[in-house]
Amino acid sequence: MKWLENLEKYRIVLGSQSPRRQYLLGELGLDFEVVIPPNGEEHFPDHLGKEDIPVFLAREKAGEIMPLAGDHALVITADTIVWCRNRVVNKPSGPEEAREMLLMLSGRKHEVHTGVCLVSGEKSREFHSRTDVWFTRLTGDEIEYYIERCEPFDKAGAYGIQEWIGYVGIEKISGSYFNVMGLPVQQLYHELKQF
Repeated sequence: MKWLENLEKYRIVLGSQSPRRQYLLGELGLDFEVVIPPNGEEHFPDHLGKEDIPVFLAREKAGEIMPLAGDHALVITADTIVWCRNRVVNKPSGPEEAREMLLMLSGRKHEVHTGVCLVSGEKSREFHSRTDVWFTRLTGDEIEYYIERCEPFDKAGAYGIQEWIGYVGIEKISGSYFNVMGLPVQQLYHELKQF
């Protein structure tokens, strides 16, 4: 790809088990390998702001992946959080927690923040993307149907914008749609061009 010739010297490694991130990075036309972060724990200091939390978590993942990636690697990691009512809404542990999260998001605006980290042996770059999302009021039956049908337990905020709940429940967004899926692709593309 002539517009990303600067990346030809790297082996590109995506540090993520998310099928959505893998799909989106593949759609950029890049050849890459996937390495799953070994730790998998997502803890962050309490003093961090909502913009800093996903960048911190992406940086932590990059630190785990770099030693596994080998020479000439460019490691890409990302983390996405949902922010509602002045707190992080993580991935649900099961149906009960998913139900509580979707009830909290119902009829409200929330923010989706993604932090991305690009790291090679010589340099690193970090950036952040924010998207505001407005949910319509959801009924209990709609929430139950979505949880049973899609099992959104691997998603921050217990939902995927690209799934049924996104079709029927999201009134509007302000910002990147793909950021809500977990990877702000347009911003990542421009960062990669400059790496």
